[in-house]
Amino acid sequence: MKSNKTVILFLIKFFGVYFLLFLLYSVYLSKNQKTEGIFACAPITNTVAKQTQFLLNNLGYSAEIEQNTNEVSINLFINKKLVARVIEGCNAISIIILFISFIVAFASNFKATFLFIIVGSLLIYLTNVFRIAIIAIALYKYPEYQYFLHDILFPVIIYGITFLLWFVWIQKFSKLKK
Repeated sequence: MKSNKTVILFLIKFFGVYFLLFLLYSVYLSKNQKTEGIFACAPITNTVAKQTQFLLNNLGYSAEIEQNTNEVSINLFINKKLVARVIEGCNAISIIILFISFIVAFASNFKATFLFIIVGSLLIYLTNVFRIAIIAIALYKYPEYQYFLHDILFPVIIYGITFLLWFVWIQKFSKLKK
């Protein structure tokens, strides 16, 4: 019975935090993203696109971004060639919400939980910016591999980092390890 209580408590915490953060993010998007008429991405998506552009430019590529006028996305160009569209799903917030929900569900003391959430979320965010930059370069050089790069390889990277962080959390910090 105790193991069932642990599972039920985990599920309540996980889904409770997930739905709360998802609701807050949905409200944020509804107030900051325009989906009709003049399209505009939410500030977080703009920030990710700008940071990707900055990274690409510092890697020696001539990168530019511009708001797409036909949809809620930001066009990413390398050497004036459209290589990618940065959409809301590219900003890693949904993955960070999933990450935080899992960490809270296996929470340790407040300080360790809070610090791991901050550091882990930042690591996921930065990995995502690097991921977008690398996929943009790869699509610029090898556009014929778009499906493999975008739909297989790069999701493995971002989800792999998230799973690795979860594993570290459970092994090193979670009170359930005891």
